[in-house]
Amino acid sequence: MNGTVLLEPAACRTRQQRLCRWLEAAGVDLAIFAAPEQIEYFTGHRWDFRFSPVAALRTDGQMLLVCPDKPVAAEAVDDLRTYEAKWRSTLRLDQREASAAVLADWLAAGPTPRRVGIEFSSCPPHVSRCCQTSELIDLEPELLRLRRRKDADELALLKRAIAATGRMYERAREIIQPGLNELAMFSALQSVAVECCGEMLSGTGNDYACGVRGGPPRDRDCVAGELYILDLGPAYRGYFADNARTLAVNDRPTDDQLAAWQYVCEALRLVERRARSGVSCRELYAEVAAWLNEAPVGSWSSHLGHGIGLYVHETPHLNPNWDDRLEAGDVIAVEPALYAPQLYCGMRIENDYLVTESGLELLSPFPLELSGV
Repeated sequence: MNGTVLLEPAACRTRQQRLCRWLEAAGVDLAIFAAPEQIEYFTGHRWDFRFSPVAALRTDGQMLLVCPDKPVAAEAVDDLRTYEAKWRSTLRLDQREASAAVLADWLAAGPTPRRVGIEFSSCPPHVSRCCQTSELIDLEPELLRLRRRKDADELALLKRAIAATGRMYERAREIIQPGLNELAMFSALQSVAVECCGEMLSGTGNDYACGVRGGPPRDRDCVAGELYILDLGPAYRGYFADNARTLAVNDRPTDDQLAAWQYVCEALRLVERRARSGVSCRELYAEVAAWLNEAPVGSWSSHLGHGIGLYVHETPHLNPNWDDRLEAGDVIAVEPALYAPQLYCGMRIENDYLVTESGLELLSPFPLELSGV
């Protein structure tokens, strides 16, 4: 991934222009990015945790990228600079200071910005100190708003990640049985995802523990009668899939498990009928909650879903603690569930959708059944 062009340069330029229009309207002279997902979103480049690049965008459209060691393709960048991330192949531990120093030199050569937008939650002091005489504005709310509407190049990466989950579920259905170790399941599914994506993953997903609501894989064998919730979220080039299927370990779900499964599947169909651009996420949650409360077995108390993209939980929030509305271009994960001891311990089924003006486009058309297919 490091140094590779991950997103279309022309689309990156379009995203830069969208932000420039907002910066000008808000009276902000400069935006600075330190978080890897923001740098990828605007320049098409991303580096892993070992490196500390930084980028900046002026309202006149000039884009700076300060990257580690070697220049990269600069189709979406106007000024490409480097800092030394390694000395004789040893990673420096003061990289953030080094990349910030290059940013400071760039800033010194131009007009002093009055107001500078930074990411308050992730912009380190080495970077923010480059603008000591400027008023600092929190840029994150606007960045998260911009990232809701997925462009075609983003959708292509998301669909690649989601396709990997389909292959992972196929493999899970082939190998699941009593006595299968959770770590063996995890290893098998990771192998399939890497093969499908054709490269290392940049994320791996949430839940690989059997007989519980979720958690990482344990050195534990699956037990007959349990339900195995697999909540898979491989990230391809920074973009996260997030969908779930639940499988009966012994391939013979009980009557209670089947009854709960039918209610959860109908909850997904309810969302598919109701959701479209402009719909209240809070109202949608309330409708699903009312339906699941009628289930003959199990209860539900978690969220209904969330946006996905460069982070595993993005806007919008299908959750009564927020008052979001769906917008065309959102990519959302919808995950109704029911849990009860007699279900051993419950199930969650999660699909990924693209929100359109007229409804939802299903991005994860994989079998939902509890038993092998």
